Amino acid sequence: MGSSKYVEGKKALSKKTQIENQLKQRILLIDGGMGTMIQGYKLEEEDYRGERFADWQCDLKGNNDLLVLTQPDLIKEIHSAYLEAGADILETNTFNATTIAMADYEMESLSEEINYEAARLARIAADEWTAKTPERPRYVAGVLGPTNRTCSISPDVNDPGYRNVSFDELVEAYSESTRALIRGGSDLILIETIFDTLNAKACSFAVESVFEELGIELPVMISGTITDASGRTLSGQTTELSTTHCVT
Repeated sequence: MGSSKYVEGKKALSKKTQIENQLKQRILLIDGGMGTMIQGYKLEEEDYRGERFADWQCDLKGNNDLLVLTQPDLIKEIHSAYLEAGADILETNTFNATTIAMADYEMESLSEEINYEAARLARIAADEWTAKTPERPRYVAGVLGPTNRTCSISPDVNDPGYRNVSFDELVEAYSESTRALIRGGSDLILIETIFDTLNAKACSFAVESVFEELGIELPVMISGTITDASGRTLSGQTTELSTTHCVT
């Protein structure tokens, strides 16, 4: 076990160094939206279900992350389209793939599998294009979305102190997703579309804890959502304060 972790750590270190070297030479372009591309296929309920989930107990239309299991060729086609357009970094199709977000579809138990398969599909597409032009390697960003819950704000206006998710629950969910994204072949981790810096802090803590657990270190990117001209997130923090909260 220790030897395996050491080998994984060496591989990750070399990829981290490679990315840093590439960034010194050129701007790396990240792909665009996955959801908007999926909408173009005009999928119906049966497309989301596939054979495996034909009898699932609730509606699945709109569960875009599930498509890595039921429509993998479609997701790979989207990845390839972005690579052909010039992308250097592919985002995994895992924006809502945490156990917390998957609860909307009663699919919490599939979170780990979805994250792993999403990273694996992106890895295949990236490697295919890297083989065509080895001087321009392509990379996979394992995406950790914000979840559909906020740790800083009550969802009940009549009970300001109520929270529908805890910091520890977020850490647990993000940790499971991070392990699967790394195992599937991610080169870096993208903490995406943050609207609550406490969620982001939980995610950052989970990612760093998994790195320590696995004995590796990947580059980490964070993107946030600013709601209006005030320059604040949905939960009211400024970008300067948000950065402090995420890294402390």
